[in-house]
Amino acid sequence: MSPRKSGSGGNTGRVEISDIKAKLEQIRGDADTKVEAARSKLVPLASAGAVVALVLAFWLGKRRGRRKATWVEIRRL
Repeated sequence: MSPRKSGSGGNTGRVEISDIKAKLEQIRGDADTKVEAARSKLVPLASAGAVVALVLAFWLGKRRGRRKATWVEIRRL
């Protein structure tokens, strides 16, 4: 394993706090970019899925209500 340069420019092989912070900021920036890209695609799909689910539930409920309706005829004798 090769020694890493520290933030101060020395070749001590030590990892400084500034190195860790820089790497975490880089990772966070990459992650934020990917999350925003995924969110821009996911929100419209989730909205469309919710609308389709509501319409389907309404249609199936309406159909079931008609199919199971009972008609009672009362005749007087």
